[in-house]
Amino acid sequence: MVSCAFRSTTVLLLVVFVAQARAEQPNVLFILTDDQSFDAVHALGWQTVETPNLDRLIERGTTFTHAYNMGSWSGAVCVASRTMLFTGQTVWHAQRDVPKLNAKYVDTRNSWPQRMSDAGYRTGMTGKWHVAVQADSVFHEVRHVRPGMPRDKAKMYNRPHPGEPDPFDPADKSAGGYWQGGKHWSEVVADDAIAMLDSPEGDDRPFFLYTAFNAPHDPRQSPTEFLARYPREQMDVPNSFLPEYPFAEAMGAGRGLRDERLAPFPRTEYAIRAHRAEYAAIITHLDVQIGRLLDALEAKGLDENTRIVFTSDHGLAIGRHGLLGKQNMYDHSVRMPLVIAGPGIAAGEQIDQRVYMQDVVPTTLHWAGASTAGIEFQSLMPLVAGETDSARPSIYGGYLNRQRMITSGDWKLIVYPQANAVRLYNLADDPEERHDLSGESEYRSQVEELLEKLRKLQQTLDDPLELPAELLSATQPQ
Repeated sequence: MVSCAFRSTTVLLLVVFVAQARAEQPNVLFILTDDQSFDAVHALGWQTVETPNLDRLIERGTTFTHAYNMGSWSGAVCVASRTMLFTGQTVWHAQRDVPKLNAKYVDTRNSWPQRMSDAGYRTGMTGKWHVAVQADSVFHEVRHVRPGMPRDKAKMYNRPHPGEPDPFDPADKSAGGYWQGGKHWSEVVADDAIAMLDSPEGDDRPFFLYTAFNAPHDPRQSPTEFLARYPREQMDVPNSFLPEYPFAEAMGAGRGLRDERLAPFPRTEYAIRAHRAEYAAIITHLDVQIGRLLDALEAKGLDENTRIVFTSDHGLAIGRHGLLGKQNMYDHSVRMPLVIAGPGIAAGEQIDQRVYMQDVVPTTLHWAGASTAGIEFQSLMPLVAGETDSARPSIYGGYLNRQRMITSGDWKLIVYPQANAVRLYNLADDPEERHDLSGESEYRSQVEELLEKLRKLQQTLDDPLELPAELLSATQPQ
């Protein structure tokens, strides 16, 4: 028979153990934006855009300069990106799980928020969700769930044209979009997140707060004072600007794709300056809202035990390579900013090893002491600790059955199976990917080597696409 004294001691020790474990768990603030390219932050490259709050977060934390999205089975790339976050599965395995989510058959024990909950976290969510399961079924508290993008109107497309009035005013609240409901959605998300920082009375659990802004996704609307900071005529035009991309139709990013119809064909510098001005304005407005959230965290004294993750689900072209959207394999579209900050994370550091954005899932689970069983991504913490042998030798990308990509060392190979074509870039010499080397005889072996590595990655990831055997003959120098 077990004595009462023994049972009391056991219970007391258990309570102490749980309390100690909980005290060691940091709060986790996850900040996710939509369509924000890896360099669309002042401190990360785009000197035109003003982002003082993201800049200070970068100063406080560690930045992964080469974070990638693995790809998509949908033109709505964010669906795939966020489903990978939710499930912790790589792209084609996440797609495999979508029918289960749509059928409301969800093993919530394996989802990211549920794993955090099981580890003792109070979970909250606000903003863009875009996963095929109800957010309130996996988070304790949910506010203002938003659709994939704000509602658009015809006048937001095929604009602007030189010498003609622009039909779209991003500051016009009557146009709806981000203004639907009367208050800009970025401001609403920040309001919600600030409110959810406070625990209910008697609840001492650490929090996991999933804060998902729709910005800077189109329609890129922001208040007049933010638009005024970026006069169109003074905006930069990308060095890789093209009137049209030669493989746009074959790669599934042609004139029929919604994202690409935002600006006229062929592209003009006039239109691209306007779209980039609106992109910069909504990012600066977004930055102010993130600053409000960071300030509230500090004012409440929570910053000392909160780790912050800031990232986006993918990037965006906005005129680079003749493209507007994210349905391509160029770095401006497959890379995004990724910053982690907080106690125990080095300040002002940069890590150049290539990672996937979804690596934040096992990273946060590691912080929480939660299970990572079955998660197919890798924690970032070994790289933070300087263990460079944990870096991936190659990065994979895929879009529908129209595009494949591998980045390995200094090299990137993009494959367009429908066009039986490839493009080869040396990223060290040509970071803007402007000079295709695939047709030069001296790089033939490099194409062959990368194709072989890509096929091996396809097998590892259960990629359903078989690349045509004619690809190599198509790259034969003329």
